[in-house]
Amino acid sequence: MTEISSMVITHAKATVEEMEDSWHGDLDGVLNQLYSNELVYECAVLKTCNRVEIYVVSSKGSSVLFHFAKEMGVSANIVEFYDHDESLRHLLRLASGLESMIIGEDQILGQIKDLFLIAKEAGTVGKVLDTAFSKAIQVGKRVRTETFINRGAVSIASAAVDLAEDILHGLKDKNILVVGTGEMGTLVTKALAHRDMNVIYIANRTYEKAKDLAVELGGEAVMFDQLEKYISAADVVITATSAPHYVVKNDLVEKVMDGRENELLLIDIASPRDIDPLVEDIPHVILRNIDSLRVINEKNLQMRLEEAKKAEVIVGQELELLGAQYKRQKADVIISELYSNSYGLRETELDHAINKLSAYHTMGDFERKVLLDLTRAITNKILAEPTKKLRNAAEYDDEEFLDSVSRLFDISPIKKNNEATK
Repeated sequence: MTEISSMVITHAKATVEEMEDSWHGDLDGVLNQLYSNELVYECAVLKTCNRVEIYVVSSKGSSVLFHFAKEMGVSANIVEFYDHDESLRHLLRLASGLESMIIGEDQILGQIKDLFLIAKEAGTVGKVLDTAFSKAIQVGKRVRTETFINRGAVSIASAAVDLAEDILHGLKDKNILVVGTGEMGTLVTKALAHRDMNVIYIANRTYEKAKDLAVELGGEAVMFDQLEKYISAADVVITATSAPHYVVKNDLVEKVMDGRENELLLIDIASPRDIDPLVEDIPHVILRNIDSLRVINEKNLQMRLEEAKKAEVIVGQELELLGAQYKRQKADVIISELYSNSYGLRETELDHAINKLSAYHTMGDFERKVLLDLTRAITNKILAEPTKKLRNAAEYDDEEFLDSVSRLFDISPIKKNNEATK
């Protein structure tokens, strides 16, 4: 049977370094690589700062993903492989904020929407994954509407600010430099905007973006090529760029710290990392990354246990509805193919009959309509009982019956998008 399979690498088992090592290439490249496999009918990829998740629709999904993980050089110690039911439960929990490092955070729902849209635009998504992700997004919204799981919840960005406060025992009179003005950098700046501190410097490769954010939230925009100057003036540097390489290098920090005695706290929440990990060996430098936020999450989890229980109930309810939806879809695919094949045969034989009759006498519109109505009625009556039986089989989870009918009439439940249009 063709179902969803997934491989999941997250903060639960993998460090930041292991997460980086498990990812090769860009999102489109990975999607195309997966979809080029003749056994993969659909695929989608979720890539965030603390997770890499790959979903495929395939009759050999587990095997496909196992070999893909091997090609990527992923350690068996950090990856989970899920079957259809496990994949669906995980995806619904993920959209609800139950799988996040910061329980109940809202950012993951937007990330799921955006990353799924990329897969749709790449043409690697069909009905099976569309049904699953649409349900997940709906469930994520429902959980946040019907529970308080995100009340007072913090994002990774605000958790980074909390971490800075914990380490420095407050941010009063401190100079903070935020590097990056994307979604995560903006969230960091927002989290800092209401704290008691001396100044927020905002740096970005595009100076205008830094300037716009500084005007909106308060702070001072600085030129990216002056990082050394402003790191020297900073007590805390929080980096959140999308650069594929280190933007804060070891030699730059060595130069900044030469002769400096007061501590410099560097917090890197980018993936891949922005800060060269070697800086940790420089005297008076404290380096923290996403792995350090686990402590913040433990505190956060204790505050949301009751709301998480409510969310789990919703996930369970919606999972049952999703299962029933897939059963109906499977029967509908078979029924649709039966009708399509039968009507195709009917049209062919109808043309043959009309041609034979036309050879002996003139066929008028009335005679043609009688034959058309007759063949349509016969076809519909023949298929009426099988349609009823197939829908009953789907309702009562009779997979064996559905599979037997599929094999009997040579119906493949899934086709790649490019195959379906041939």
